[in-house]
Amino acid sequence: MVALDQVIEGDCVEGMRTLSDASVDLVFADPPYNLQLRNELRRPDNSKVDAVDDAWDQFASFADYDRFTRAWLTEARRVLKDSGALWVIGSYHNIFRVGAILQDLGFWILNDVVWRKTNPMPNFRGKRFTNAHETMIWAAKSARQPYTFNYEAMKALNDDLQMRSDWTLPICAGAERLKSADGAKAHSTQKPESLLHRVIVASTKPGDVVLDPFFGSGTTGAVAKRLGRRFIGLERDPDYVRLARKRIAEIVPAEFDAIEVTKSKRAEPRIPFGWVVERGLLPPGTVLQGTQKRHRAKVRADGTLVCADATGSIHQMGAHVQGLDACNGWTFWQYEHQGKLIPIDYLRQRLRADLA
Repeated sequence: MVALDQVIEGDCVEGMRTLSDASVDLVFADPPYNLQLRNELRRPDNSKVDAVDDAWDQFASFADYDRFTRAWLTEARRVLKDSGALWVIGSYHNIFRVGAILQDLGFWILNDVVWRKTNPMPNFRGKRFTNAHETMIWAAKSARQPYTFNYEAMKALNDDLQMRSDWTLPICAGAERLKSADGAKAHSTQKPESLLHRVIVASTKPGDVVLDPFFGSGTTGAVAKRLGRRFIGLERDPDYVRLARKRIAEIVPAEFDAIEVTKSKRAEPRIPFGWVVERGLLPPGTVLQGTQKRHRAKVRADGTLVCADATGSIHQMGAHVQGLDACNGWTFWQYEHQGKLIPIDYLRQRLRADLA
């Protein structure tokens, strides 16, 4: 296993072959898009568009591109832990070919995420729609193994709403865009840190190892370092390697308590309501009230509730008194404490804290 938090100069496939099996938690890949540009792009005023015409983005045929894609994805799959996952970003030029090969190799696609750009480059010729998005595929190594998804963290990041699969973020610009000595873009496809921040917070834990086989200007490493993750970067262009190393060296990691994210409720230990009763937090005979104070039920010694015409669990009785098919009894039922009504979920959280 190579040293962590390093930028390794060389071919991505050869570089991954130096890594141990099942040694990486997440792969983020921004491979060549194979844009197939045939001519210079010019604006209506005849000025040249700074398009992606680098040699690393050029392939002789779709077959060559497919062979390249299969080779790096095969190695990426080998180095991923069984619980690992992969994100790969692309445009309409390549993402469908990449997706098919992903499935052929046994990856399990979880989502395709559309990155909608708030400030895309205009379509100067007026012959097509403005290309205003890129597509990311999020895939687990296996359909049978658990993978990391910080659902509650994504919900918190989105103002307490479920995070959707369409992300509206600006392209890399302004002070974030790295420049060469002559003021030109240092890297033609530098991704915004906001995009990597969301990917890494969504699908890793502090201390996880993130591999980027197409490291470029080092955005993945910069964000990983700031968020307390380890990284491995592979990059064949020596100028990009120097750029990335300098950039990452200037990053100051956040304090440990700042890199923790809201844990998914599914990841929290299960607490039966009976535990609340047997530990004396709600003794048998305690009367609970519903959230609107219209419904009452009494706690029994075995952790069930009883009301005038039925007996059952906190969930069953919450649904019964409201005439619903289902109910979260932890948030519906409340107990009185010092003149105030408090959801019984507060007692569940106390028990969880004791188990931590």
